[in-house]
Amino acid sequence: MNIAIDGPSGAGKSTIARELAAKLNIAYLDTGAMYRAVAVKADRQGLVATDRAAVVAMLPSTSLFITYGGGNIKVLLDGKDISKDIREHRISKYASDVSAIEEVRVWLVEKQREIAKMSSCILDGRDIGTYVLPSAKFKFYLTASIDVRAKRRFDQLQEKGESPDIATIKSDIEKRDYNDMNRAFAPLAKAADAIEIDSSNLSIEQVLSLIMSHIS
Repeated sequence: MNIAIDGPSGAGKSTIARELAAKLNIAYLDTGAMYRAVAVKADRQGLVATDRAAVVAMLPSTSLFITYGGGNIKVLLDGKDISKDIREHRISKYASDVSAIEEVRVWLVEKQREIAKMSSCILDGRDIGTYVLPSAKFKFYLTASIDVRAKRRFDQLQEKGESPDIATIKSDIEKRDYNDMNRAFAPLAKAADAIEIDSSNLSIEQVLSLIMSHIS
């Protein structure tokens, strides 16, 4: 059984997918972490995220593994743990640009499909139900207002001891939404058969309850 959860940045996809996987006792694959990992490597090599040729040339020498333990995700890039690095705010924009490169998406989607074939799992992202796993048994499109999403990100960064500016965060999210929805290859979109859930005024428990009511 595969479950696809798509939606824009900050809608709560990863949190819901992780909690849902625990409830159903199946695997959770954080596809966003995979794109962020590629972005981290490109950034460390001093590449411009939109330099398609340079980023694509980097892929053959890239080793990427995601492991799970104790409810936490560990991302290993070329043998090193970058789990914290991928969550830096500046990596979000970088990841959005890198994910717009068709070869990067094809490279990662192949890995995602292989995992989905091996076991029941939940995948969250922006094109899971439309491109990665169009035949997923259950599809959901999780969204929220731009202000709610910006506030959630603001709170997350504050909890990490950072001093974010909410106006900048909101602007970054708006830019990422535009980039994700307008990229030429596999853009962010709601699958025709996906169930849309607006989490703006819902708690995590309420969102989980709604999803469970559709898959029980």
